[in-house]
Amino acid sequence: MSALEIERLRQMYIETIKLSVGDFLYDFDGLFTREHQHPYTYVDFKTGEKHVLRSYAALKENGLLISNTAHTLIGLKRLNQLQTAVETVLAENIPGDLIETGVLRGGACILMRAILKAYQSERTVWVADSFAGFPGEKPPEDPQKAWFAKREVVEENFKRYQLWDPQVQILAGWFKDTLPSAPIQQLAILRLDGDLYESTWDALDALYPKLSVGGFVIVDDFYAFEVCREAVRDYRKAHSITDRIERVDPVCVFWRKTA
Repeated sequence: MSALEIERLRQMYIETIKLSVGDFLYDFDGLFTREHQHPYTYVDFKTGEKHVLRSYAALKENGLLISNTAHTLIGLKRLNQLQTAVETVLAENIPGDLIETGVLRGGACILMRAILKAYQSERTVWVADSFAGFPGEKPPEDPQKAWFAKREVVEENFKRYQLWDPQVQILAGWFKDTLPSAPIQQLAILRLDGDLYESTWDALDALYPKLSVGGFVIVDDFYAFEVCREAVRDYRKAHSITDRIERVDPVCVFWRKTA
């Protein structure tokens, strides 16, 4: 088999995983919670131009819908950017593992593990979540209605994709307790999806020093929650980080560490 054919099959596998975890393989509109489908307005910070997303397809692509079936809610644009980031650190030999802090059903981590498998990389994917909601949040009386990551669900989803193996390591607990002592030597991808100030700050404080130069910081909720934005800005200011922030879609941003 030629190198070109191997690469074609590799990309076919990754694309299938990506479309599956984001629930883009089937057009089962009824499985999406329609009450959350409403126009989304955002401003392009570079041009000042206002954009309004109205269609079902645009909202879904940009990760602005709630799905009862998708293994990740981050949308296709963020999935594409995550794929690009992982493939970039592999191609450029940026050292370190991959981590997401705040995983919901595990879809983004599943995609990262799938890409590593496709490229036969031995790096580890770290799956970090409290599996108990947000700090200070009162648990729902009915556990079936809990809107947060559940460890057994995440593990089962990895198994569905045949990607549950020793290269997947779960860090269960509050970030302030688990991340500082996690046995992570070095990171190449740091994906933050903790929503809150505390969750975002704790992840940056514990993990950013372990991020290799050339590595990616991806902040899923930067434009979704002011408190998340404040945490990022405060951390960058405190540590004199001036690397340019790039926008992925209406809510997500990333930057690459240069020093």
